[in-house]
Amino acid sequence: MATGAAAVIARARRDIQHHFFSHDAVRPDRAVGFEPDSRIQQRQFERMRSRGIIREGGADTYWLDVVAYDDDLQARHRRVKIALFVAIGALLLMAGIQALRL
Repeated sequence: MATGAAAVIARARRDIQHHFFSHDAVRPDRAVGFEPDSRIQQRQFERMRSRGIIREGGADTYWLDVVAYDDDLQARHRRVKIALFVAIGALLLMAGIQALRL
């Protein structure tokens, strides 16, 4: 269930990013409108705005700040790496404890 939700969120994020890149809306003077297709897209759009990834360009137009987008992407990848290292460490610790019991 959690992986399904993560996939839906990732898809919404990609769709938003694609909208702005496909319209070359990566600078204030190239801002475009955006209408979310779903509630999940709306939430992701608002989250991206609050993080400074999507910026307002004027009357109901927006643009994607590529530097902020890249920083956010790297931060998300860093969090995933840390979670994986913690999980692997826990598995190794459990295997070590199990080996001592034998």
